[in-house]
Amino acid sequence: MPHQDSPVQGTPTVDRLRAAGLRITAPRVAVLEWLTDHPHTTADQVATGIRQRLGSVSTQAVYDVLGAYAKASLVRRIEPAGHPARFETRTGDNHHHLVCRGCGRTEDVDCVHGAAPCLEPSSAAGFVVEEAEVVFWGLCPDCTSNNDCAAAGTPAASVHHDQEGPA
Repeated sequence: MPHQDSPVQGTPTVDRLRAAGLRITAPRVAVLEWLTDHPHTTADQVATGIRQRLGSVSTQAVYDVLGAYAKASLVRRIEPAGHPARFETRTGDNHHHLVCRGCGRTEDVDCVHGAAPCLEPSSAAGFVVEEAEVVFWGLCPDCTSNNDCAAAGTPAASVHHDQEGPA
């Protein structure tokens, strides 16, 4: 049976938590390490993953940790339409995402370079624009070759990637 590891002092994860002014706990360390290795995962996927390492951790505790991390800019919460929120540790840059309509698989796409007229509004209406969020939609290679996913053309939660974890 898994046991609750005590956080190792001086690790990069512990240092990141300290720098953000967050208390160091085994669940907090486990969540950040899980997300580092498994970007674009849902809170439920994170909870399942860290339970394998720590044993009993409530899903609510994972949501609380993710909320604290998002507030401290340690993680970015992305919410593709029709899919559960996903979390990643890649923050501080204005990258975009490619999302599969069939299974929800999500991949990073670096910011468009050169002329990108869609990244600046024609009228800001008095807003100070801080970032542009672009989501590219399509079908991943697995869903393209899977007639059920490709034919549906709509989000199908937990088809295959969500069970395996992110690609």
